[in-house]
Amino acid sequence: MSASESTVDIEQFVTNLFAFRYREMTMVVATLAVLVASMAFFPGFENVGDGIQSDLSGGLLAGIILVAIVAGAVKGMTGFGYSLIMTPIVASVIDPTVAVVVLAIPPWMLNMFQIAETGTGRAFVREEWALLLLAVVGTVIGVAALATFSAGPVVAFVIGLILLGYVAFQVAQNFVTVEEAHHPFALGTAGFFQGFLLAFANLGPLLPAYFHTFERDTERYIGGLSMVLGTIFTVRIVQMALFTDLLTTYRLWLGSVIAVVTIVGLLLGTYLRRLEFDERTFNRFVVGLLFVISLNIFRNTVPALFL
Repeated sequence: MSASESTVDIEQFVTNLFAFRYREMTMVVATLAVLVASMAFFPGFENVGDGIQSDLSGGLLAGIILVAIVAGAVKGMTGFGYSLIMTPIVASVIDPTVAVVVLAIPPWMLNMFQIAETGTGRAFVREEWALLLLAVVGTVIGVAALATFSAGPVVAFVIGLILLGYVAFQVAQNFVTVEEAHHPFALGTAGFFQGFLLAFANLGPLLPAYFHTFERDTERYIGGLSMVLGTIFTVRIVQMALFTDLLTTYRLWLGSVIAVVTIVGLLLGTYLRRLEFDERTFNRFVVGLLFVISLNIFRNTVPALFL
């Protein structure tokens, strides 16, 4: 996409919004949802830190905010990476289960925004309905597992190994592209485990890696990921709110606050993605990002498991 297309026609956006076009409506509703929740469920200044049971210093809190903005920018550029970046960091300073629950809110907003921004809609659902269905099944099972078991470092460590293996594969094959080679069964399997891992550990690299290998249309790649991930996070939030005691009002508030901060990074990343980048540069960036994420996961899990 050319640089001239990287600007936003504000007047046209407002016109479409008042005409109730689904793309503009979805972006605005997703943004307003987290803004309203961050104000409506505010626990009061004296209770801000009670729900996480952790002594967060001002510097550490500022660091988390900065990471959220960077992770949002990465998501805006590549269609994934937010949870993979945020979860290991946040889970290292607060209870991991709380981190997994809280960090379900910002990705929901991000993916709803990108579904609309990329124009992903009914066509993708018609083509990949089995993928979406299996992702939902995996999500339901993952939330049930999270409500029963603690998301320990073993799961994150295994995910780090998967990421590192994929990076090694791409580098060894000189950033291979397998055109039109994806199979519905393999794609559905990736969707199922993506849903399970995101629900249980808030870490899901399988579908981004799969799409990166088989889908080279950047807008479809990002839009398709957002459709699947948005579905997964919607099911997660509804299931946690209605059928478990995981999603308290405090956790909903904290997740919404982080989501509001993340909007800055999302808009920055969306702008950068719309600049003109060649495919090889994009591929190198994605694989490099996955490598850095795997190292960060190891940094947080290896000491807990082996030292």
